[in-house]
Amino acid sequence: MRVLGVDPGLTRCGLGVVDVAANRTATLVGVGVVGSSHEQTLDARLLVIANAVDQWLDAFKPDVLAIERVFAQTNLSTVMGVAQVSGVVMVAAARRGIPVALHTPSEVKAAVTGNGRADKASVTAMVTRLLRLHEPPRPADAADALALAIAHAWRSGGAVDAGTPGTTAAQKLWREAAGKAKIHKNKENPGAAWR
Repeated sequence: MRVLGVDPGLTRCGLGVVDVAANRTATLVGVGVVGSSHEQTLDARLLVIANAVDQWLDAFKPDVLAIERVFAQTNLSTVMGVAQVSGVVMVAAARRGIPVALHTPSEVKAAVTGNGRADKASVTAMVTRLLRLHEPPRPADAADALALAIAHAWRSGGAVDAGTPGTTAAQKLWREAAGKAKIHKNKENPGAAWR
């Protein structure tokens, strides 16, 4: 599976493409960051990002696009910018018939590190290790985009047995946490499974 991960942002938008094999081994295909200047108008900034995303989608032809789900922050202008970039990215994928998946930061952190509250340094370190890179991807937006791509591929790849060859410790922890969350949710709302 080839996944393009996008860490949306107006100033820096992280882009990362990974190929993930059936045994969950992830391989780096491409990584980068597209930036826009705060001195540009909003429409010009979005156009810069839209053009870059178009180029990445056409060059790498991903099977799916994984993007960070917008979540509430104290800085409303940051949330708005992220939401606007997310919309531009999703439209670019939709035009090509590429499915889009949204993941929260805690889902991504849990998938790649085993800890939904991991810091950026931990995520970057695990991405570097999982992709067998000699150096960490920089800046952090690039590492976050790769983490999104890896998390999506693992999450959508079906159940992972703890004994499956190639299953990492982070994958095992993530699957266990996801299972516990489903059990907890069903206890709170037993009818949820039937909706």
